[in-house]
Amino acid sequence: MRFEISKVLDAIEGRVCTDPSLARAVVDLAEVIRWQDLDGGRPASLLRLGMVIDALARQLEEDSVPVYAIVHRALLSDADLTSNERMVVRRWADDGLVEVLDQPGDRVLEVADLLGLPVLSRVRFDGLGGRFPWLGQPGRVLAPVPGAGGPVFIAHVGGGQSPASGSRSPVGAKLLARQWRCPEPGCALFGGGGGGGAFADLARVDRAPAGQPPPTLRGGVPTCPRHGTRLGDAGPRPRTEVLAVRIGGLVRRRFVLTETQPVLVGRAPDTDGGITLGQWLNDESRRWISRSHVRFELRVGEVVVTDTSTNGSGIRPAGSMAEPDRLKLAPQQSRVLAEGDIVELYPGVQIGRADELPRGAPFTPTSVMAEAPTMAMRLPRP
Repeated sequence: MRFEISKVLDAIEGRVCTDPSLARAVVDLAEVIRWQDLDGGRPASLLRLGMVIDALARQLEEDSVPVYAIVHRALLSDADLTSNERMVVRRWADDGLVEVLDQPGDRVLEVADLLGLPVLSRVRFDGLGGRFPWLGQPGRVLAPVPGAGGPVFIAHVGGGQSPASGSRSPVGAKLLARQWRCPEPGCALFGGGGGGGAFADLARVDRAPAGQPPPTLRGGVPTCPRHGTRLGDAGPRPRTEVLAVRIGGLVRRRFVLTETQPVLVGRAPDTDGGITLGQWLNDESRRWISRSHVRFELRVGEVVVTDTSTNGSGIRPAGSMAEPDRLKLAPQQSRVLAEGDIVELYPGVQIGRADELPRGAPFTPTSVMAEAPTMAMRLPRP
């Protein structure tokens, strides 16, 4: 059973991030792990985060849905977790996949406010509506509760189960327009200082600017939430565009395109940062789609797609599924992706801007809990 649980934790690891462009909801990990009624198991379990992520994916009708997790530092040594779970959380912290704070306070709400994300929590946050007016909007705070086959969501306000996002706050928009640098050595969130001097430090920031989380504000000053130190302004953040892959009607994966790093998408690209589709393809599409089928670049704010395949691709203008409207994209040919355009690698295998892809899949997203041993979970009966 230990091996199966390790595989589940590895799968959950792929669903936590602090990237403002990819996170779909905010959670307090110290709260989530103690929702014992979700599985009837031990007092604290990291597997419950996977159960909540699965519920979010089902509700959004989308695969590979990441959450932004806030972690109280005490969790790193919490005796109610197994030694393996504590090691996993430490790894997430070291890799900058989660925020680790000495005193999280209202950081969950601050992140939700800055990024416009829903909060998954059973806390009602009474008395905080003046500071965060969106708390009164339907779907912005959802309580995960036991349901048949796994957790379901109940809205604190307005009823319903659908997570609702909002616009980033004006302060959030300003903070996310800049890159930030923490003076503390080895800061996983803001490219902390240390060996190599200032130039090496800036290089660390430049390697992952798109995924940098929002700073916290203390007295109006951008501050590292983990170290409590004032952040240095490292210049404007590169432009980004969020694209998504839809296969068989279900959004399988989102990815961020920046002006500094092209992205290859195909059956199995052999480059860092490539988007691998092979695990979702059937035999026919796997034979048609090349290892590296298309390359996406962001040039002066425009998304440019280049076919790098053997068999070619197509463009469906404004998402039209009518065959006469499909434009052929020959091997080595490039095209600017206009508003609403969808790149089609093979019938049913499509890529476009994340907010422009239609929804409505006839099947449910892949569960991160698929490998969980049944003795580790006791789900309510339907």
